[in-house]
Amino acid sequence: MKFVSKADTENRAVILGEYIIEHNATVRAAAKHFGISKSTVHKDITEKLPITSPQLYPAVKKVMEKNKQERHIRGGMATKHKYEEIAQHKK
Repeated sequence: MKFVSKADTENRAVILGEYIIEHNATVRAAAKHFGISKSTVHKDITEKLPITSPQLYPAVKKVMEKNKQERHIRGGMATKHKYEEIAQHKK
């Protein structure tokens, strides 16, 4: 986990954006990595990043849109995995 100061919100938005691009990370994964809330990550990316780094924002938005389109698949896989584990414990 990497700590990012709350006082340094402009740089935090850029750091989060770069992390999301480099790792194809979800908002939730970025929040966990940096030890901040999902809503903070989302607010930094959607509101602060376009102002502080307009050249970085389109790439981050593209990753976020891709993740949004795939989230139902990840949710389904998580549910499948959950029930597979339950079945294993019953054996």
